[in-house]
Amino acid sequence: MVNNAEPAVLVDDLHVRRGKHAVLHGLSLRVPRGGVVGLLGPSGCGKTTLMRSIVGVQVVRSGSVTVLGRPAGSAALRHLVGYVTQTPSVYEDLTVRQNLRYFQSVLGAPRDDVDRVIGATDLEAQAGQLVGSLSGGQLSRVSLAGALLGSPELLVLDEPTVGLDPVLRVQLWELFHRLAAAGTSILVSSHVMDEANRCDRLLLMRDGEILADDTPDGLLAATGAEDTEDAFLSLIGQHPPANRPPHHGRHS
Repeated sequence: MVNNAEPAVLVDDLHVRRGKHAVLHGLSLRVPRGGVVGLLGPSGCGKTTLMRSIVGVQVVRSGSVTVLGRPAGSAALRHLVGYVTQTPSVYEDLTVRQNLRYFQSVLGAPRDDVDRVIGATDLEAQAGQLVGSLSGGQLSRVSLAGALLGSPELLVLDEPTVGLDPVLRVQLWELFHRLAAAGTSILVSSHVMDEANRCDRLLLMRDGEILADDTPDGLLAATGAEDTEDAFLSLIGQHPPANRPPHHGRHS
């Protein structure tokens, strides 16, 4: 039985460096289970690095990341966490169904899972189509379908709506909420502030730090702003960048 009191993700004092540049500065956060949590912030603020840390593919300097009660990157999480990167990781010379059959076999997911995820992502009409001929929105849905194989408990989606037209963005957000209503925990990043209102909870990020962790309504009430973009600007004004000394934790 899923323990809903336990967060889907727990990050504690996380430090990450790339070369000599500190990307995450002692970052701590919780992602609750069973909802759509938006990770919002400008490009370059560390969203992708944080997501890579959560799925266990990022070398971290110090701190801890716990996912579904286990250390990030644990073998036991392989079938419990779905990850969609900014760049679609599918084969353009295969059809949608052939791509999903391949990923299904690699993951060891049930064979009938392919039909399930095709239906969940509204790809029935494109199932026999070469991926290289798909539109941007359809391509995003194929990547998402691959991440849904095996019914993961957590989906980590790195800017899945970037570059899509408004109609396609709305369709994807509706899909995210259908998945969350069925019990999947979703962490989705974006640098488009008007997508904040589509989330159940928000993590606002800047320069490797979390400025706010609140609901959309709670964020507006706390800042007195009329929209999320104004709220974010207000928080930036309240938290000027700090001059940080070098961090000397060990790599792990």
